[in-house]
Amino acid sequence: MKATYKNLAQGLLWASLPAFAWAAGSNPPSYPNALLGAVVDNYFGTPVADPYRWLEDVDAPETLAWVQAQQRLAGPLLAALPERESLKQRLTELWNFERRSPPRLVGATRFYLKNDGLQNQSELMVQVGRGAPRPLLDPNRLSAEGTTALTQWEPNATASTISYALAIAGSDWEVIRFRDVATASEPADELLRVKFSGQAWTKDGRGLVYSRYPEPKPSTEQAGKTFEKLEQHSLYYHRLGQPQAQDLLVHAPEDPSWTVVGDVSDDGRYLYAYVTEGASDNNRLYVYDLGDPLQPQFGAAPVLLLGQDFKRSFTVIGSEGSVLYVLTTDGAPKKRVVAIDIAHPEPANWLSLVPEGGDVIDSVSQIGGQLLVKTLHQASSRLSRYSLSGQKLGEVRLPGIGDVSGILGKPGQPDAYFQFTGFAQPASNYRLPMKSGRLALDWAPKLAFDPADYLTEQVFYTSKDGTRVPMFISYKKGLKKNGANPTLLYGYGGFNIALSPTYSPQNLAWMERGGVYAQPSLRGGGEFGEDWHRAGTKERKQNVFDDFAAAAEYLIAHRYTSARHLGIYGRSNGGLLVAATLNQRPELFAAAVPGVGVLDMLRFHQFTIGSAWRDDYGSSETAEGFAYLYPYSPLHNVKPGRDYPPTLTITADHDDRVVPGHSFKYAAAMQAANAGNPQPQLIRIEERGGHGAGKPVGKKIEEVADVLAFLSHYTK
Repeated sequence: MKATYKNLAQGLLWASLPAFAWAAGSNPPSYPNALLGAVVDNYFGTPVADPYRWLEDVDAPETLAWVQAQQRLAGPLLAALPERESLKQRLTELWNFERRSPPRLVGATRFYLKNDGLQNQSELMVQVGRGAPRPLLDPNRLSAEGTTALTQWEPNATASTISYALAIAGSDWEVIRFRDVATASEPADELLRVKFSGQAWTKDGRGLVYSRYPEPKPSTEQAGKTFEKLEQHSLYYHRLGQPQAQDLLVHAPEDPSWTVVGDVSDDGRYLYAYVTEGASDNNRLYVYDLGDPLQPQFGAAPVLLLGQDFKRSFTVIGSEGSVLYVLTTDGAPKKRVVAIDIAHPEPANWLSLVPEGGDVIDSVSQIGGQLLVKTLHQASSRLSRYSLSGQKLGEVRLPGIGDVSGILGKPGQPDAYFQFTGFAQPASNYRLPMKSGRLALDWAPKLAFDPADYLTEQVFYTSKDGTRVPMFISYKKGLKKNGANPTLLYGYGGFNIALSPTYSPQNLAWMERGGVYAQPSLRGGGEFGEDWHRAGTKERKQNVFDDFAAAAEYLIAHRYTSARHLGIYGRSNGGLLVAATLNQRPELFAAAVPGVGVLDMLRFHQFTIGSAWRDDYGSSETAEGFAYLYPYSPLHNVKPGRDYPPTLTITADHDDRVVPGHSFKYAAAMQAANAGNPQPQLIRIEERGGHGAGKPVGKKIEEVADVLAFLSHYTK
């Protein structure tokens, strides 16, 4: 490809935007003027203009001026929406309830996260024996705005020390530190350049295995960039008390674009290095023998390598001696559990413990001398217990249709702990004695509403090519199917990620006001195994958009709503889903919110971790990839003069996963195409915000109030 540039700053004009409110039915908004740069890329003989390429440089003065102008436009318009203040007040009430994570037990010590309700970040609590719980780490004290998030934490084998990771302003970059559990004091150890890492202690409790990137060389183009391209992700071993410069390199992937995450077996004998070439679950698994768990030795060659070709996934569940229990897609697109003896690792010697079934296996945990298997049945969770020899011991009776998450427990512990949630049921914590299999409530929140007032049904509809697709529909009891109900259709459809029934205050606030919430299980997701996932990738990605449009058509045909009352929302890959479907079928929707979306499908691989997404999306670097990406890429399919509904694009200035340039360019294109149209095309740009993880509660409420007020206003 060849790109040509002209001086982007020359002749750049900015609209003078007063702080005024704009209401539906008045004159069209006055959008900031954005220069059309003369950038043209040639893709295999096809010239493709990219006039807003300059907006990719978030540090440039021209981009900063454009961002400020957009904020001066969108802020007052969103604040003036008549539904916003009442929604913000109710969202604050619905968010204001105590939340706790399932407990992580290390001997007699219990660790868990707790949020009183409106705390920007959850506190890490510790309880030793029967003593009173006490705060061990409160990230709210680390920044005035609550933008420093505790993203990971891991106690060592004796519960004497925890490692923990902090991220600032929503960035994926983390810093790892350590804290003494008894005194809350901290050593000087600090691990930098950490991103996409796990935390795994060696059995001696003195060393941590983690992943990081190297420092960019001062002479390179990436040095000093806000969003640098990421390469050479590697696995390291850090010994407490030593400087990071002395950390031991454990595993460096062969290709600089690959990533690696490490784990250590519960008995401390083995180190597992999981290498991926993209965002796919398929991986290589390297197994290293550390020798004496209390004196681990690094540097020897791996004793086992599985998945050399990256065509299957391998996850170690646990081990006994030299036998590994492994969850894999090898010979099983919906996954199976096998026992592999490291001494005889040939596939012919594998012992099948939990065979592939009709439902996809989502996760497996080795707890209390058993295997606890979570499956997805029509996108809802089920739990079953198996012996280590593969005998099924029974199913666990769950509270209803919903999602099981955060399963915790160890091979030598008698109980498993996890959370269960539904669309109108906030997460409660449960304890499962593995011996009896009878579930017991461990902790439940106190609520400001009655979950019994709401209904969830699961329907099935037919997509464009005849595929049967399930969809959850939730609403308040007494709803009349008269075609006039404001409806929020939410989707994702990618990266083998399953959307299950889960609670969120924003959905409850929507349903309280008489709205319908609909969530289809689109192809590309992980609800039905690898075949379902692959059916929504690369040249088959259009299936996902067709599934989403067919969900809208079902809701309209069955009179839950109509096109003038239907809004769509999605984030990240879901932002791509919303924008692409909006471009293709604008007549189906009354309003759209593409959040932190991948919107430039020809250049996504050029930024930060974007190259890892090629396994799902393909790449414009190949003629084949360009041929199927270009026809649906949201940025490149905005048509001037087309009647698009009101659209609120959302991004954040520190989003270093899906860089804000995607949303900047798409919003500029939508505004230019809709000049003179009274339907607003706005972009909401969060300051000191990221892709979404670790966002302070206060910022969450503000954003959700804007989103729901926008959707409510244009779907009523």
